[in-house]
This record gives sequence, C-alpha cells and structure tokens, in this order.
Amino acid sequence: MKLITRWLLAVSLLLGLSEANATVRITHDRGGQIGPYVEKYQQLASAGESVMIDGLCASACTIVLSEVPPDRICVTSRATLGFHAAWNFGPGGRTFTDREATLMLYSGYPDPVRRWIASRGGLKRKLIFLRGNPLHAMYRSC
Repeated sequence: MKLITRWLLAVSLLLGLSEANATVRITHDRGGQIGPYVEKYQQLASAGESVMIDGLCASACTIVLSEVPPDRICVTSRATLGFHAAWNFGPGGRTFTDREATLMLYSGYPDPVRRWIASRGGLKRKLIFLRGNPLHAMYRSC
C-alpha cells in the first residue's frame, strides 16, 4: 500500500510542477483593446508562465513583449509580430491615431524591438511585420 501511495504522491507532484510552469501558445491573435491584453499578460508574468509565439501575434497581442520577461518568450518559425499605431474612436465614431496610447505601447517594448520599429519609420496606421531572422535574433527559438 505504501508503494501505491508514494507513486500517487509522485505523480501529483509532477502534475503540479507541470501546471506551474505552463506555456501559453499564441497562434493567431489579431489583437483588440489594449487594457485586457495588459491585464492578461501581467497575470501570466506574475504566475511565472512562459509564452510560445507560434503564429500571428498582432496589434495589442504584442503587449506580451512588454509584460512577459524576454527569457520566458520563445518564437517558432511560424511566429509573426504585427505592429501599428494605437487608434481610438472620436466624435461621430471616426477613428484617429491615439498618440498617447501609441507612445505607451512603443515605450514598453524591449530595446531591440523599439530599434527595429524605429528603423521602419515608427508605429503608423499600417501594420509592419517582424518575423524570420530578425525576430529570431531577438528571442530564443522554441
């Protein structure tokens, strides 16, 4: 009976360890409102979770780079990051570039990402994509 109890205890400990070190996989995230993404990724970071970018991570999704430590982010060969200026709704429902939110996004990114964005003219309305060798030079491969 003791052998079975020890075995069950060992299995439960292993399961507990694997849950504590979970990896969140991003495969096709087109973004959305900034606030929920900040909250989501702050919770992941404080829980010690890792992130695998294995596809598109665009717009507000890229806040993961600001909130999760770089050593807990890995990228696959399919990883693509899409950046653009933040926008909001103005009078009459018209969209406008929100300079304050854009600055907040930009200033939160790690230095290599900011340099890459700056080398492409900064954050504008049009998406710019970071992938392939330039991305793999910034983050470890999964």
